[in-house]
Amino acid sequence: MNKLLPAFLLAFVCFTVKAQTPAAAIPTTQPFGKIDVADLEMKACDFEKDANAEVLFDKGNVYFGADLMSITNEIHRRIKVFNDNGKKEADIHIKFYSGNRLEYITGLQAQTINLVNGKPEIIKLDKKLIYTKVIDKNNSEITFTFPDVKPGSILEYKYNYNTNSFANFPDWEFQDHIPVRYSELYTAIPDIFYFRANTNLSMALAKYKTTSDGRSLLEGSQAYQYTLENTLRALVNVPSLPDEPYMSSYRDNVQAIRFQLVTIKPIGGFAVNHSDTWAKVGTILADDDDFGGQLKRKVNGEEAIIAKAKAIKSTDERIAYLFNEVKNTMKWNGSDRWYTIDGTYRAWENKTGNATEINLILYHLLKQSGIGAYPMVVSTREHGRVRPFYTSLVQFNRGVVYVPVDTAKRYVLDASGKYNMYNETPAELLNSSGLYIDKSNDLYDIITLKKNEPVRESVFVNAEVKAGGKVEGSVQISSNSYNKINVVDRYKTDGEKKYIDYLRHDDNNVKVTNLKLEDMAVDSLPLMQKFDFNLDLAGSDENYIYLNPNLFSALKTNPFLSENRQTDVEFGYNRSYSINGVFKIPAGYKVDALPKSTSMTMPDRSFTFKRILAEQDGSIVIRYNVYYNVPEYPKANYPDFYAFFKKMHEMLNEVIVLKKG
Repeated sequence: MNKLLPAFLLAFVCFTVKAQTPAAAIPTTQPFGKIDVADLEMKACDFEKDANAEVLFDKGNVYFGADLMSITNEIHRRIKVFNDNGKKEADIHIKFYSGNRLEYITGLQAQTINLVNGKPEIIKLDKKLIYTKVIDKNNSEITFTFPDVKPGSILEYKYNYNTNSFANFPDWEFQDHIPVRYSELYTAIPDIFYFRANTNLSMALAKYKTTSDGRSLLEGSQAYQYTLENTLRALVNVPSLPDEPYMSSYRDNVQAIRFQLVTIKPIGGFAVNHSDTWAKVGTILADDDDFGGQLKRKVNGEEAIIAKAKAIKSTDERIAYLFNEVKNTMKWNGSDRWYTIDGTYRAWENKTGNATEINLILYHLLKQSGIGAYPMVVSTREHGRVRPFYTSLVQFNRGVVYVPVDTAKRYVLDASGKYNMYNETPAELLNSSGLYIDKSNDLYDIITLKKNEPVRESVFVNAEVKAGGKVEGSVQISSNSYNKINVVDRYKTDGEKKYIDYLRHDDNNVKVTNLKLEDMAVDSLPLMQKFDFNLDLAGSDENYIYLNPNLFSALKTNPFLSENRQTDVEFGYNRSYSINGVFKIPAGYKVDALPKSTSMTMPDRSFTFKRILAEQDGSIVIRYNVYYNVPEYPKANYPDFYAFFKKMHEMLNEVIVLKKG
């Protein structure tokens, strides 16, 4: 069966067809090899001056084959390189689904154009330097590198993307990680098919034109008439899509159009609804040899594991045992597919596999041990958010295990993550949806994946300020849920020395000793970090000491430094931070400046900051609380968000001043 379907639906945004730019100013495409000297002489992008490179134009022409059973997209792309950093655009990777020859690439041509003595010089790519790389049994990519690339070069290539499925209509992305001067998509769709154009466009189309013309399909001696619906869409001066702090996936945010086959109306027949239901998608999964066919397959040595699991009376402890058994035995190979590649048996033998292979092994062991588990398909954050109203398997890229323990508690288990916990849905799956499969009861349902309780981190500092500007003390940091996972991952991946550098924010004025991490391996308990420290306070002298009490917290620096933003802010989950401290004042000193206790809340109560400072029994007592009450925040309201975080971090890092005498 085909495992590639039309690309996932992005949020529908209505768009206007009013021209974005006067018609005379709209750029256009050119034939392959025809180059304007003005483009070769161009030194920078007109609308994004600091860009390293720019797409001059990107053109797609999509049409059906003569028998209407195949689709071709003729793609022509031209890139301008401005500097050495832009030379990375010369490395091209064209991925396609090669299984069953569903997709294939033809007609590839590429060339570099340089300006030499005022004239264009064309260096064609040697076809021997075009490579086809097999990624796995279903996926491949074509790779090549443009020759003789330097600042000022223009890179040009074209190829035909072909698919042997009338349902596999290609997507089109008008935006890129570099600015795009002009992007055009022309589609010619027979009225036999109705494809819903699902758009994610916040920019107005510079061109939008529709026409139609009659065609005929010859079958034997019989000619059947149909109408070809032609549509031209184009955007101009599309800014680059940056990698912004706490953004969701690139695919969720890129200016794009995705096509979903809704109905088919055979010539002379009745329209047939092609849109799947989730029950139909679930049935496809259950019957697929590379998914449902793996659920009952045994793995070597499973009898001993199952027997040990069945001897554990507590449901949670049994789940935890099996989860950790698979997690610690298997190694994820970094691949994400909703289906298995080598199968669960071979993956278990090799002790390595893709995420779905690992998790279907876990499902099998849970089921055989008496746990009410169900296979589930999900989408990672990088792959894009699942839209519940778009019933397509293409939205998913990973198999996991769903365990509804009771009405109040449900687990989504992913044993492919080395530091995942059985009782926490992986953070990269949150704010999306998963489809679980219960074939025995013919039940296939889509559910929302989210974290309801805020994830907490608390810092407790007990310290003594010394005359001359030194601080010595001890720290305890309590971290639960994803904060715990992140700490354990960083500590075990980087090692203790690098982790201590992270704790002290690479500040050479701070020394950390006697670090201990408690309850790292117990998923049901928070992680407790304990250590001693000493600190030299910068700027202090014999008369004044300047103390910033925001020590060892995750809120030391503000990640939102840009006044503008193109994407929504996605934290993934609600958060709660607290910073608590007692700082003993040195003899002979008194408080000269103490920041005022205050609180600040966004008008929609999405974020709250509270600060309490007081002098008490020869010490300064501080308490800061920060609450993120929403997992995501819209870019439309970013100016308010930016102002709040700027002010909050200023107050978080406001210093206490002690004066001698």
